[in-house]
Amino acid sequence: MHSTLSSSSSSVLAGAGQPKRNLRWRVVDIVTASVLGVASGVIFWAWGLAWGPLSAALAFTPGLGGLLAGGWLFAGVLGGLVIRKPGAALYTELVAAAVSALIGTVWGFETLIWGFVQGLAAELVFALFLYANWRIGVALLAGATTGLAVGLLDTTFTSYAALDIAAKTTYVVSAIVSGTVIAGLLSWFAVRGLAATGALSRFASGRQARTVAGASSR
Repeated sequence: MHSTLSSSSSSVLAGAGQPKRNLRWRVVDIVTASVLGVASGVIFWAWGLAWGPLSAALAFTPGLGGLLAGGWLFAGVLGGLVIRKPGAALYTELVAAAVSALIGTVWGFETLIWGFVQGLAAELVFALFLYANWRIGVALLAGATTGLAVGLLDTTFTSYAALDIAAKTTYVVSAIVSGTVIAGLLSWFAVRGLAATGALSRFASGRQARTVAGASSR
């Protein structure tokens, strides 16, 4: 009984010693999310240039072009993983979409609609975990959800809507796989890499990565 009480007391004291999470945005959060969004937007634009020849190379299987979707999905997941605040995923993806539209894409300002839906999809996953779980599984789920969102958008409102049901299914599944790998997995590793350089020292994502690295080296 005494040991149980001691254990419970220790847990309470340990919890009390933990810093309270602050989900309010700081100036550095806005600046960093904006920088990530702009850089991602340039990548979105470049990915759009490569989309034509790449999609032609995948045309041997109708719907397989969904594998290219991840190139436009990572900004929201990356922004969410770095900033770890409500709205970060949506904001970063929207900024990226706006930048790519301003530079010039074949889809014009429709890109903003796609950016909003993709960012919202990632945002909903992070919100589901109360902005408290940033493990790789959550990153993969966020990436997969953005893939599902863009897959449904593309097969409903673009030329992919003319595909038969089998090809549409292939497209949606391919987009989910692409979102999981490119937006989810690669973004998660990118955050770990940035944290290792000290670039994220002012963020919880950087401090947590250093703590995990320090614990694993013992």
